[in-house]
Amino acid sequence: MSLSPNLRIDFPALDQHVGGKPLVYLDNGATTQKPRSVIDAVARFYERDNSNVHRGLHALSMRATDGYEAARARAAQFINAADPAEIIFTRGTTESVNLVASSWGNTNLKPGDVILTTEMEHHSNLVPWQQLAARTGATLKYVPVAGADAEHGLDLDALDKLLTPQVKLFAFTHLSNTLGVLNEATALCAKARAVGALTLIDAAQSIGHEPIDVQAIGCDFMAFSGHKMAGPTGIGVLYGKKALLNAMPPYQTGGGIVVNVTYEGATWKPSPERFEAGTPNVADAIGLHAAFDYLDALGRPAIAAHDYHLGELACTALAELPGIRILGPKSGQKRGGLVSFAFAEAHAHDVVTFADQDGVALRGGHHCNQPLMRKLGLASTTRASFYVYNTEAEIEILVKSMRRILKFFAG
Repeated sequence: MSLSPNLRIDFPALDQHVGGKPLVYLDNGATTQKPRSVIDAVARFYERDNSNVHRGLHALSMRATDGYEAARARAAQFINAADPAEIIFTRGTTESVNLVASSWGNTNLKPGDVILTTEMEHHSNLVPWQQLAARTGATLKYVPVAGADAEHGLDLDALDKLLTPQVKLFAFTHLSNTLGVLNEATALCAKARAVGALTLIDAAQSIGHEPIDVQAIGCDFMAFSGHKMAGPTGIGVLYGKKALLNAMPPYQTGGGIVVNVTYEGATWKPSPERFEAGTPNVADAIGLHAAFDYLDALGRPAIAAHDYHLGELACTALAELPGIRILGPKSGQKRGGLVSFAFAEAHAHDVVTFADQDGVALRGGHHCNQPLMRKLGLASTTRASFYVYNTEAEIEILVKSMRRILKFFAG
């Protein structure tokens, strides 16, 4: 099954011109555009069902509650969680990781324990662990990124040496937002489990691009954002195994999470309520439900084949340009639906600015990967990232724009 070329009409934002040119939106690693069904779902909630959830007995509140909890059940189905109670709604991947670092980490880590992550992590899956190590006295260690000859994948020999019984948590990205490397999540989780370590997967870049089954992968936690998978901004998910979540203290406290409150203290509801203090983001959870439905209607295997094909196509075409350095897997190697590159003649910010004149939306900078950039000897790269509505013709426009930029800077 392949994706229909007509699905672009589902995304209103794509129907515009930038700099007098049709928009070519290739910044999907930062955020994806939203289909009309998602936009309509959010608008419909505010137009008809807007109310607070869980404690109201009137019709609007009950409809809002039903919609919110249906979104939770749909999220569980989307990643094959064992129970909707294993789904916590957050603001996004960043808050999901911070929730685990604060709630699980503060409770369970002590001096002598090790937190293991990798050198390819986004700051959101790195800085929270640095702060947790500083608070608890635990040690933070990194699995190295191998050299270019190994397509910048993880150094698995080093991983085997680092995974000792002292490791209590191994946190890693599923798909690198800079390198395009797809980590073998199931195998990595099995390695961690063998030494008794828990696992947390940052799935922000992979969740909307391929089927994900948390039970088959065997992870303990998974974090992702709605806005990178055709859903609204401001809504994300933390998946956690039910027994782990119920043993963790609340991340924030307030209304909605308590069984009983006295002047002397409080007792907590089980997951998921204990991690959703206050009024939740009901509208965007309902919008996220619509995004799950939209992606499944397209077919996630077809989405993966499409997006990863465009990543390979762009990598191959860009590699033919002079003076270019492409990060991650080489042409002919499996990569995610993105490619990061650097030109000797032009800074990434200049590349993005000039490309915008051609109607091409790219991302330039360190991509919240500053330590990795330093290791690779770079200050920044340009990134093109692809999604369901992008086409092979847009890859040609991208390459044509890059040729124009190179010609300008070559003088």
